[in-house]
Amino acid sequence: LFPYPQKPENLRPPAMATAAQVAATFLSFLSCPRHHTAPSPSVSFLATPVLPASLRAAAAGGQTLTFRCRGRRVAVVAQLPTMIPELASGEKKIRWSSRAVRSFAMAELEARKMRYPTTGTEGLLMGILVEGTSDAAKLMRANGITLLTVRDAAATILGKSEMFYFSPMHPPLTESAQRALDWAVNEKLKSGEDGEVTANHLFLAIWSDKESAGHKVLASLGFDDQKASLLAKTAGEEKAMSPR
Repeated sequence: LFPYPQKPENLRPPAMATAAQVAATFLSFLSCPRHHTAPSPSVSFLATPVLPASLRAAAAGGQTLTFRCRGRRVAVVAQLPTMIPELASGEKKIRWSSRAVRSFAMAELEARKMRYPTTGTEGLLMGILVEGTSDAAKLMRANGITLLTVRDAAATILGKSEMFYFSPMHPPLTESAQRALDWAVNEKLKSGEDGEVTANHLFLAIWSDKESAGHKVLASLGFDDQKASLLAKTAGEEKAMSPR
C-alpha cells in the first residue's frame, strides 16, 4: 500500500558528501595564515588574564624579572600578595627573589594537581621543592623530604579531594599561607638589611606557624627546630642562579 520511494542512481550517499565537505573545510582551516604566524618576540604575563589580580596589582609599580623561554623573553612579576598595610599601600617596597616567585607559581600548580580549592602552606612547601634550587629545598632533600613524601603527608593530614573536582586556575591563598608570606616580609623588614625576601624566608615562615598544614607536614616527616636553625642563619643569602 505504501511503496518505498525509488533512490535515483546518480545521487551520492549523503554521508560521502558530508565527509568531503568536512575534509575541505579542515584543509582550508589548516592553510589559513593566521594559524601559522610566528610567536611574538616578547611575552609579558602582566598583560594576560592568566595572572591573578593580586599579582598584577602588585606588579604595577614593582620590579619585574625577565628570562628566556624557548627563545622568547618572558617577564614575570617580582611581587607576591601581602596584607602588610605599608606594602599594600605602596609606602614601602620589598623585593622577592626569583626563587621565591617561582616557588609561589609552582605552589599554585601543585595545589591544582592535588585538586585542592586553595593554595595552602603545604602547597608552598611543594612549590619550594619543585623549584628545587634554594637552600630550603636542599635542606629538605638532605633530610629525606621530597615532593612525593610531602604530597602523601598532605593527603593524610588534609584528606584527598574529590576525583572529579577541578581547582581554579589560581587557587586562592589560605589564611595560613597568607600569614606565611607576611611573616617572611616582616622578618626581612626587621633585619634592616638590603636584599630580597627569599624562598628560605618563606620556608621558615611555614615552619614558624605550628598550626599550619605545612608545619604539620614537616613535623610528620621528622623536621625539627634544630634543623630549621641551620637555615635561619643564612636565610637572607641566595647564590646567583646559573643561566639555563
